[in-house]
Amino acid sequence: MTQTSDMFDQIQDVTRPPLIIAELSANHSGDLGRALEIIAACGEAGADALKLQTYTADTITLNHDGPGFVLEGGLWHGRKLHDLYEEAHTPWEWHEALFEAGRKAGMAVFSSPFDFSAIDFLEQFDPPAYKIASFELIDLPLIAHAARTGRPLVMSTGMASWDEVMEAVLTARQAGCDRLCVLHCTSGYPTPIEEADLRTLPDLAMRLGLPVGLSDHTPGIAAPVAATALGARAIEKHVTMRRSDGGPDAAFSLEPDELAALVRETRNAHAALGQVRTGTAKSEEGSKTVRRSLYVAAPVKAGETLTPDNVRSVRPGGGLHPREYTRVLGRPAARDLNFGEPLDWSMVEGGHDT
Repeated sequence: MTQTSDMFDQIQDVTRPPLIIAELSANHSGDLGRALEIIAACGEAGADALKLQTYTADTITLNHDGPGFVLEGGLWHGRKLHDLYEEAHTPWEWHEALFEAGRKAGMAVFSSPFDFSAIDFLEQFDPPAYKIASFELIDLPLIAHAARTGRPLVMSTGMASWDEVMEAVLTARQAGCDRLCVLHCTSGYPTPIEEADLRTLPDLAMRLGLPVGLSDHTPGIAAPVAATALGARAIEKHVTMRRSDGGPDAAFSLEPDELAALVRETRNAHAALGQVRTGTAKSEEGSKTVRRSLYVAAPVKAGETLTPDNVRSVRPGGGLHPREYTRVLGRPAARDLNFGEPLDWSMVEGGHDT
């Protein structure tokens, strides 16, 4: 099975846990050795896929300090866009080593391209998909160029209106994309947990008729676990070795042990979904023997009346069903009854048919 088919088979197969995507982003801090360390840790933690970002400062913005080119507010307040992206970008000459390391660690490796040249560059690595980042969801020519490669697309919806989401999906479809996953996303860095708005997931799935997932920037793993219960088929989360290392994305990234917990708990959440069941589960079979039933609660002589004093609904489950309680009361005992006997119809005068 190719990486492409395996990755999207997992996304589309609701009997399998969601695809866990570890986002390297800028957490390498310009150090290839650190990038490789993070990748190895992601593989050890059980991530299914590794995602990179492929751009340069010059392909994503202009080297300009005019209005809009310097960030105001938020995690990166006062940073010039060109400077921030120069610091954060993943050097293109690293990509061969990163793809190799990720695949060696057992993960599918793909990337977010931010312009046409990045897509053309990434084609040499035969990626299993392309990721369209939230900020690029409105770049319809970029989506079309990625779709025309014939590869699956994963698209994030941060900041997007419903019309913008639909326009992006239609653009991908019209350009030939037949394998598409849409990730609900809140593009706050970090995102307050109360703004995760996970109820959007089933709504997106219903409206689009596509597998959906979560690109998450909230602290911790609560949102991904809850998203799994709401049908998320892919979970994307930034990863760093240590948040104390700093870097542009460290504040909203998971450390390796937290990623391992995310993998474990989303799998548990998926397993807990199980199937629709109204009968007895296998694990309940032993418990059925101690459900309530009717027992003789005091000695009764043959012909004496059965009353609440000598017949009770108690545990275990060896006697008549509790629903028969009112039918039994007031009737004579068919024989002497001993304390602690499970009641059955042979012990009641007239039996079941009376």
